[in-house]
Amino acid sequence: MLSFVVKNDVFHICLNNKSIFNVKMGQKLLNVGNSKNTYKMSHGSFKIKEKVLFDKELTVTGIKASENSAELCLNEGKCKIEITDGNKLLFSFDGLKNYNRMSFDIPAIKDEYIYGGGETFSEFNLRNKKVNVWVAEHINAVQIAKKLLKQIFGIKNTERKQKFSKYETYYAQPTFLSSRKYFFHSLTTAKSEFDFKNDNYHRIKINEISPFYMGFGETFEDVLSNLSSVVGRQPALPDWVYDGYILGIQGGTDTMMKKVDTALESGIAVNGVWIQDWEGRRITAAGKQLYWNWQWDRELYPELEKRIEELNSKGIKVLGYINPFLAVEKPLYKEASAKGYCVKNKDGEDYYVTITTFPAAMIDLTNPDAVGWIKDIIKKNMIDFGFSGWMADFGEYLPTDCVLSSGEDPETVHNTWPALWAKINREALEESGKLGEIMFFTRAGYSDTPKYSTMMWNGDNHVDFSVDFGLPSVIPAMLSLTCCGFGLSHSDIGGYTSFFNLKRDEELYMRWCEMNAFSPVMRGHEGLNPDLNVQFDGSDTVLKHSAKMSQIHKKLKPYIKSAVEYNAQKGVGVVRPLFFYYDEERAYTECFEYMLGRDILVAPVIKAGADSREVYLPDDGWIHLWSKKEYKGGTYTVSAKIGEIPVFIRKEADDLLELF
Repeated sequence: MLSFVVKNDVFHICLNNKSIFNVKMGQKLLNVGNSKNTYKMSHGSFKIKEKVLFDKELTVTGIKASENSAELCLNEGKCKIEITDGNKLLFSFDGLKNYNRMSFDIPAIKDEYIYGGGETFSEFNLRNKKVNVWVAEHINAVQIAKKLLKQIFGIKNTERKQKFSKYETYYAQPTFLSSRKYFFHSLTTAKSEFDFKNDNYHRIKINEISPFYMGFGETFEDVLSNLSSVVGRQPALPDWVYDGYILGIQGGTDTMMKKVDTALESGIAVNGVWIQDWEGRRITAAGKQLYWNWQWDRELYPELEKRIEELNSKGIKVLGYINPFLAVEKPLYKEASAKGYCVKNKDGEDYYVTITTFPAAMIDLTNPDAVGWIKDIIKKNMIDFGFSGWMADFGEYLPTDCVLSSGEDPETVHNTWPALWAKINREALEESGKLGEIMFFTRAGYSDTPKYSTMMWNGDNHVDFSVDFGLPSVIPAMLSLTCCGFGLSHSDIGGYTSFFNLKRDEELYMRWCEMNAFSPVMRGHEGLNPDLNVQFDGSDTVLKHSAKMSQIHKKLKPYIKSAVEYNAQKGVGVVRPLFFYYDEERAYTECFEYMLGRDILVAPVIKAGADSREVYLPDDGWIHLWSKKEYKGGTYTVSAKIGEIPVFIRKEADDLLELF
């Protein structure tokens, strides 16, 4: 339990009667000041420059404390600290309205590990790193161009090359989790920066004066429950989600039905079909993309409403796609523009943003009429039409030089944009009475996303084994989301981004498929260039592999469903870091293995051509799923042929073997 103690002009914050933070009269507590940021956006990626105009130290001049609240008087303004729920601290500030930036230090120790900052793909432990908390495209145009040049010349570099200083992410969140069993979460919506490079402190910089929480727990599960009580928790998923493989299919009604028949004949447990091009598609220099006009394309998908009913009768759900953009060539944009529903530029014109090769307008999510309009479209054109789910894509692209209907500063709204988008989708479900029957999955996120979205997916990964952008990258991505309080995530089977000789082969597809069999949701994607990529029906070998993995995922239904329900109740993610349960140095740094729930350890194969893998097992009893051989804690090289991903069951939970 937390408590406050004042002794000899020193203010102590105590946890279980032990001082964890103290500050004395005359000591600096934080810096405040004013700064001006400049932003340059290209294809969702940002170049940001900050110019500090003024900076001032604030020191403690007075201390007042009671049982559950304290007030630190400063040489300007006040810091108020409140104990909530017995295990959280809420810090807030008065009298500092003239400033737009703050920075402060949180005490650290040398052997401390840090996780979070949103969804981090290229790293998991963030100690010795500096993290910019700003929503953006994860894979920007420069990175793709560099990769493209390497691919043209046949260079398949799978090692990490991206500098973390250039890191951007779809899902940013001003949150971190410490190995010392506490979390930090700021209530800011502005850009912030976490600097974990110093042995003795963590430096937090925020571009506004804002409150923040710190929360504690006896276990990491306690800490996550505490954090998720602040940021929110996802509801349990619809029951059908666990019943197999959601096939990613494009190309029209006939293609969809033929591929479903092929899958069923091959023994694939099909529980859904995801047709992202239900509203039409366009062919661009980047690949087969979509027409962002959220109406059924009757020419591409004739009699789709009948096929949805037919598939539903077989226990197969149909899912669609939507995002907060509008194709400028299509009818919905013309309607939205005429009604003033689009984000404007400073000349009062609709603001066009270039995504890949084409411009698009943005629905103004701060305009209540525009929100009602797009929500009605979701209800009528997707829910009433018969879709059982959809990808609610994007949310990263709000430019800072636009004009919003609300009159708000877009610089402080930018990070919240994906959460506003998730909220609209969630409200459409709730107002239709379909929450619990239908799910949607989002790519971008910020602080409110955990309480609005029903599922994350890990974005547009490359169709390869590259550590930064390919199959390996989604493992730390899922783990870091868990550490930020978002407990349900998955990835596109086989990845998405492909071009020239960067294309999905059978091995990559099958390795990704077997990894996703041991994840909350098993869903495929044809990719940016479907014709370049191996699909679930690419060969008899691939079909048999898809069937085996879909059946395994279906067998795991009671186990995964229980873990999802636990996340809904306690806020503890389905995919969990090893250190949650094992206080071992390797457990704190391992980012390519994960716990699925409490009792299953998964070690995906992350290198091409591998038929074995080194696996770290924490100090416990383990049973290898495929051989039934028993292991103790240690590091082992185990067989990892395709179709037998290294998976270990805790010996204490050996009854799980009956599922298989």
